[in-house]
Amino acid sequence: MRWWDIDPVLELEKDLFPDDAWSRGMFWSELAHSRGPEATRRYVVAVEGERLVGYAGLAAAGDLGDVQTIAVTRDQWGTGLGARLLTELLRAATAFECAEVMLECRVDNVRAQKLYERFGFEAIGFRRGYYQPGNVDALVMRLNTASDGGPAADPTSVQGTQGTEING
Repeated sequence: MRWWDIDPVLELEKDLFPDDAWSRGMFWSELAHSRGPEATRRYVVAVEGERLVGYAGLAAAGDLGDVQTIAVTRDQWGTGLGARLLTELLRAATAFECAEVMLECRVDNVRAQKLYERFGFEAIGFRRGYYQPGNVDALVMRLNTASDGGPAADPTSVQGTQGTEING
């Protein structure tokens, strides 16, 4: 992701997460930490032709990675694009030498939970009332990457996303 991606990212962010969408400043702040030798973030976008169809981000601190966000346009749901984005984040976690990767997911987002479980994430707890408004709980999930030498994903197994390019 680059600064010129922020406007289309914000459009998708507001469409998918209208009640708790990130601000322009939040994305600028994350991108400020994604370049150079001291980088602690990795943000990627997925484009199809000229159209942004997804984005994702990871933050690293010490040996802990945290999936900050994954978003895919509604017309791309079920195509494997979310899995490709997650694969890129797990590659970044390996490059950052993260022993564990954490994430939060709405308890009512079963589709996302199944994606994370396919990659080896396990539920470890809840954050009560994490998502507002609505007071929706978050399911906290963890992937231990240290025990198996890296992410559980095989990026070659993702199908159905031909023509979609993932860019960092």
